[in-house]
Parts: sequence; structure tokens; C-alpha cells
Amino acid sequence: SAFTTLGSSPAALAWSVHAVDDSLRKELVPTTKFSMEELKDGLVEALKSRSKKLRRTMLEVALIDSVNDSEKDAKLLISLAQSIMADVEGSKVVVNLIPFNDIGHPTYRTPSMEKVLGFQKIITDGGVLCYVRTTRGDEENAACGQLATSRSK
Repeated sequence: SAFTTLGSSPAALAWSVHAVDDSLRKELVPTTKFSMEELKDGLVEALKSRSKKLRRTMLEVALIDSVNDSEKDAKLLISLAQSIMADVEGSKVVVNLIPFNDIGHPTYRTPSMEKVLGFQKIITDGGVLCYVRTTRGDEENAACGQLATSRSK
């Protein structure tokens, strides 16, 4: 399986989670084929097959204003991270928050920095390492997600 291949990779693993709730994740990532539980189980098996120094995993979350940035979303993310660490001896999970880059979508907007930092505080207060990634390229419309929405006329 793909997870077996990932487990044998010498690189740190990162998972673009975006939402722990399956229905919201399916809305945000319509191409997803597996439930969060199935994906978590695959990741756990991959991590168990790795040496202890390669058991660090990053959960990547593009935070979208009023979509996946609630206290409930943060608590679900804490539970996911803690369950991975409980299932894999010697593992470490780090959450990377990536504020959504505004692409002019009517529903998906960039959360305020205050909201992002509040979300981060909930995660860290829950005992999980959490960082906020700096956005780059948004002034030139070249940030993550923005290039795909540009069209030359």
C-alpha cells in the first residue's frame, strides 16, 4: 500500500488534514477516498515501521475563516494528534497551521491573525506542538492556492 511506501521513506511525514470531521473534509477535499480513521490507521502503521528518530509527523491544516477554525475543530485536531502519539511509541506530532490565502472565493476567506493565534493556543494548551506558518507570495498572487486560480486574458 501507499502507507508501506511512506513508512520506508527516509523523510519526515506530513499529512494535509484540513479537517478532522469526515463530512467537512470531504467538502474541502472532494477527491478524498478514505475516512480520517482509515487514513490515521494507515499513518500509524507507517510510523510503527519506522525507526524512532523518524516518527515525527506534521499535520498540516489550511485554516479557513468560519469553516475549520472553531474551538471544536481545534479539539478534534488535538484528539487526532494525541491518538497518533498514543498508538505509536516514541512518536511526535506537530501541527502546522497555514492561514488560507485569499483567492477571491465567496465562502473561503483568510481568518484573522487573532483567530489563528487563538486556534494555536487551544492546540498548545491541549499538549500538542503547534506552529503558524508564515504566508509567502500572497502580495504577488503566487501563494499556495493562488496560482491555480489565475487565468491570463
